[in-house]
Amino acid sequence: MFYYLIAIAVAVIDQLTKYVVAKNMEIGESIPLIEGVFHFTSHRNMGAAFGILQNQRWLFIIITIAVVVGIVWSLSRIGKSQPRVSFALSLVLGGAVGNFIDRLLTGQVVDFFDFVLIRFPIFNVADTAITIGVALLLIDTLLQGRKKTA
Repeated sequence: MFYYLIAIAVAVIDQLTKYVVAKNMEIGESIPLIEGVFHFTSHRNMGAAFGILQNQRWLFIIITIAVVVGIVWSLSRIGKSQPRVSFALSLVLGGAVGNFIDRLLTGQVVDFFDFVLIRFPIFNVADTAITIGVALLLIDTLLQGRKKTA
């Protein structure tokens, strides 16, 4: 249950931050937090990471449903026996649900974190959670691989 609460918290924080951006900023408006380095920039994305596969709303909805079902199934099987993996999956689950809500309701995802200095694609809390969750899963896989060969 604890890991589902993490996922819910991620999705709620994601939706709240997107709501604040959507209600208080015009699309394209940018507020520098660190001038020339990091801004809040109101952006909409109708695709996936880095803007790929634009206008594929239903594909993303179907994929997200499959991912959510897979993660819930995995969490129900491993639960507390693998806390690192469960935590990572809860981050991915929360992020997937956060972006799913946007796609389902409006067909586009609200993005706003903008690293202007390196011209990185604009992203959001859900994207951050998914990225951290996947990175933790990769790290855990590498650590497990090292244990098996040692």
